[in-house]
Amino acid sequence: MAAANGIAIFANLGLVNSCSSKFKVQYFCRGLSVISRQRTGFVVAKRRKFGEFRLFNSVELDKFITSDDEDEMSEGFFEAIVELERMVREPSDVLEEMNDKLSARELQLVLVYFSQEGRDSWCALEVFEWLRKENRVDKETMELMVSIMCEWVKKLIEGKSEIGDVVDLLVDMDCVGLKPSFSMIEKVISLYWEAGKKDEAVLFVKEVLRRRIAYSDGNKEEHKGGPTGYLAWKMMVEGNYKDAVNLVINTRECGLKPEVYSYLIAMTAVVKELNELAKALRKLKGFTKAGLIAELDAENARLIEKYQADLLDDGVRLSDWVMQDGGPSLYGVAHERLLAMYICSGRGAEAERQLWEMKLVGKEADKDLYDIVLAICASQKESGAIGRLLTRMEVTSALRKKKTLSWLLRGYLKGGHFDNAAETVYKMLDLGLCPEFLDRAAVLQGLRRRIQQSGVLETYLRLCKRLSEASLIGPCMVYLHLKKHKLWIIKML
Repeated sequence: MAAANGIAIFANLGLVNSCSSKFKVQYFCRGLSVISRQRTGFVVAKRRKFGEFRLFNSVELDKFITSDDEDEMSEGFFEAIVELERMVREPSDVLEEMNDKLSARELQLVLVYFSQEGRDSWCALEVFEWLRKENRVDKETMELMVSIMCEWVKKLIEGKSEIGDVVDLLVDMDCVGLKPSFSMIEKVISLYWEAGKKDEAVLFVKEVLRRRIAYSDGNKEEHKGGPTGYLAWKMMVEGNYKDAVNLVINTRECGLKPEVYSYLIAMTAVVKELNELAKALRKLKGFTKAGLIAELDAENARLIEKYQADLLDDGVRLSDWVMQDGGPSLYGVAHERLLAMYICSGRGAEAERQLWEMKLVGKEADKDLYDIVLAICASQKESGAIGRLLTRMEVTSALRKKKTLSWLLRGYLKGGHFDNAAETVYKMLDLGLCPEFLDRAAVLQGLRRRIQQSGVLETYLRLCKRLSEASLIGPCMVYLHLKKHKLWIIKML
């Protein structure tokens, strides 16, 4: 009957840019409408006119369905559509009765039909649930239903629907057993983000946590992501590091419980923000030296120091939550993040403590990190930390010793501790190691400036002598002017 009249039942699907499916629908609409009654659902029912030719290129499987395919559809297919539209019986009863009459392809088309705007969206979910229970959901059908679901979510977001409506749809998806190979929650966050609705994305994440909705992506391995961490990562990608930190902390402090991994993501954001602050301060210092801007006054310097201290406090708070909620396997990662924070902020003593904390939990830091922390401690003349860090050097190769002592030397130079820098040069020479030319020159230059300011030249003369003996500099003459006696003294080294 209906088939004889060539019913075109798939008009105006309007599915746009969905997920990963590969189904394209194309057909010619030719007449006769089918009764449609709307039940409570997420797609607003709106009857449209038939009789137009359209190409819908968002629900993509491997084939085209054209007007020619209508002749290949069985009588049972059209009967199933009519019965489901009448809503006299449960969809599962209708499909059970016509199970043998419908092919896998026709069942997919039933899903497509009820997914279109103006049709009963719940019926599509009920049909899919029946298919799953009957073990008739193959990969292609799963991809089709995921595409439909993504499009429904997109329409809700674009239509300014309530956050709760979107969450309800995800709950319904889970109830019918729709399990995509990716996290639908992350997909929704991305849709909000791409639509420029960043505040709504935050509210959505909090609603998901409030309802305690599972967010696993189906991976058998432990799920490390989650809504809070994923949204924080999205913020980090755009360079909004402080926003990412605030998201995680505020979510925790308002009584919700973000996933543990989100704390580590927020700690990474703290590291990046501290690094950006350090780069900005270096630029500022360069502009000041060039005379382009005035030096910072005491109030601005205090504000910068407070901002850095607040960031470090946030990082420590996040690490405490990792220790409380996470397992021992995350302790080393938390200490590693803290180490990076203290390095970026130039806190030598705290950074050194994190190195040993990492070692205690079985996570050995990279050797270069020990050298970097050593240089920071040297610039601050932290004698105890320097001594402890240098004990590792005794059992290393000559090349490693030279690298470590070079970092120590540069740390002393940065802090203006030229006597200690000279002593480091002596130690390198005693070990048969040759300091780099720029390092030697920097020490000599620093000592020369000090002579001009204080008149103390013993360290300078001694260093020149040692370098000359090692054939690292040629013979040199030192001129000393005694103003009181109006006397010049010349000494050959």
